[in-house]
Amino acid sequence: VMPVEEVPEAVAEPLNGRVALDEDHTARLYSPVQGRAVKINGKVGDRVKAGQILMQMDSPELGSAVADVRKAEADLGYKKHALERSRQLYAHGVIAQKELEAGLADLAQSEAEAVRARGRLNNLGGSRSGESYSVRSPISGVVVDRQVNPGMEIRPDAPNPLFIITDPNQLWAVIDLPERDLGKVHIGQAINLMVDAYPDETFTGKVTSIGTLLDPVTRRIPVRCSVDSKQGKLKPEMYARITPLSDSQRKVLRLPNSALITEGLYTFVFAETAPGKLQKRRVVLGDQTREYAVIAQGLKAGERVVTSGAILINAELAEGQ
Repeated sequence: VMPVEEVPEAVAEPLNGRVALDEDHTARLYSPVQGRAVKINGKVGDRVKAGQILMQMDSPELGSAVADVRKAEADLGYKKHALERSRQLYAHGVIAQKELEAGLADLAQSEAEAVRARGRLNNLGGSRSGESYSVRSPISGVVVDRQVNPGMEIRPDAPNPLFIITDPNQLWAVIDLPERDLGKVHIGQAINLMVDAYPDETFTGKVTSIGTLLDPVTRRIPVRCSVDSKQGKLKPEMYARITPLSDSQRKVLRLPNSALITEGLYTFVFAETAPGKLQKRRVVLGDQTREYAVIAQGLKAGERVVTSGAILINAELAEGQ
């Protein structure tokens, strides 16, 4: 026996969907350089901070970039001194202006090469300390996947990310919306979400994005919703039942179908009038899904109703009569 539940009015039947990572709060890490993993600091389930080192590796490619920077800077210093000597010689009439201009051109080339070498090193995210390269987390979150082990050869063109970092409290719910229901859903609309792991708990969210292309085979369109995971209860790739809610915020009474007794054209429930005393009462249904029915008439919010065993009670009542 449970009280009648009052819930927000839905505009469509529960839709099949799944929980997914919020890509706006997820980082998939690859290495920009080739090398070998030496030390792994990040493990699946670890909570990390932005800038924290997840892996250290030896990279001859990074060492080559460092050497290019040092070579370019050494050449730049030499060309600066050479140009200064050429200016002094030109001032005393020892060399022609052509030679001074050649020195200026050499210096410009050296400066350009130094800028290129430094830019490449900065893009790789390395330092000038040598061939040691550190893979760092760009965001704070939890390590949810790792595809690297000590000693593994690392390539920049690897098909899978080395690490996946995400904020477990920021999740998406993805719906494959049937074409017939497209007019019932809009951006900013509130939703309710239920999963099998917590059958008695309802999660809330709102629609944040509606796809622009309809799948020509399934006749469905992707809809993305942000959802409150309630301190990490929801997990990515969980299957979910997602119900779009009415903007009117009107409340309706809802009962599980197990509470309903159907006799001919009419529907009844057993309402508790006092502890241990039940009354068979006729109700009028509104919308009905595979699991729940909306009660349009016959009950009030908070009234206690038999939700499990109603069919058995009805059979015993018929035998008594």
